[in-house]
Amino acid sequence: MALLAPVRSSLAKPCVRLRPTGIRQVHRQAYIVTPKELSDALKKNVPTKISTAPRVIPLCAAWFLPNDPKGRTGQQVFKQKRIPSARFFDLDAVKDHESPYPHMLPTAQVFAEAMQEIGIRKDDEVVVYDTQELGIFSAPRVAWTLKIFGHPGVHVLNNFRLWVEQGFPTESGEVEAAEEVQNQYPTPTLDTSKVVDFAEMKEVAKDYSKEGAEGVQVLDARSQGRWAGSDPEPRPGLSSGHMPGSINVPVPELLNPETGALLPGDELRKLFLSKGIDPEKPIISSCGTGVTAAVIDAALGEANFGKPEARRLYDGSWT
Repeated sequence: MALLAPVRSSLAKPCVRLRPTGIRQVHRQAYIVTPKELSDALKKNVPTKISTAPRVIPLCAAWFLPNDPKGRTGQQVFKQKRIPSARFFDLDAVKDHESPYPHMLPTAQVFAEAMQEIGIRKDDEVVVYDTQELGIFSAPRVAWTLKIFGHPGVHVLNNFRLWVEQGFPTESGEVEAAEEVQNQYPTPTLDTSKVVDFAEMKEVAKDYSKEGAEGVQVLDARSQGRWAGSDPEPRPGLSSGHMPGSINVPVPELLNPETGALLPGDELRKLFLSKGIDPEKPIISSCGTGVTAAVIDAALGEANFGKPEARRLYDGSWT
């Protein structure tokens, strides 16, 4: 049974249950988990080399924009400070290498090979986290990728900055190679119902404001300046601006300005309503390359805003 497995009730509190094996399990209904919840789960699920039981795996999704003023990379900050026993998911490597666009979803085979190389088993509970510097940024994209490829136990840590500030352990230095996973990670099937491609997005833009159109709402996670066309895009040669009718929901507005943590669900819901977003209409989240669009998607889920089956992500996004 999953250590941080979701349950249906949004009002349910975490509880403790005893498995037949004697291992105490924490059941958590939320997709977003706190540092304490992750810490408790790790303490109650200490892996051994001979154990084949499901594990709790912290997965670092650190990533920076190509124009980062400090020239930082995800691999660098992962080596500088990370959760003990964490693995690293490279957004720039696990993608569709045949596409000219930066972060298109990988094929199912590439995804399975990456999970195998990282050392994650299909029954592992994965908690994806971001950099201390950015708070919440790229982790939701990696978590969303795992979810739509059918990994059953996926969560986002809210967040690594709080993990450090609250005194939970960290480690640094070179990373030991992941233990070899005996069973191959199975090649999954992509849940295409959660993904919007360019052809459909083009039709959505064409239909904007037309009488009888479905009324799909496009939410854009980029900064107000990039969305408005007054600030340049971080990638050379790419013009700024926005799709017709899109609504600007910059990522910083979804986060606590001091901690970088995702705001509580009730605050997120008020924010979405203040922007005129209708929870009864379909929603497509977008951004620059499809990374921070997943922050909006995670925020919509945390706010229980809109129908889950009507919330999707535009993989190509502005690029």
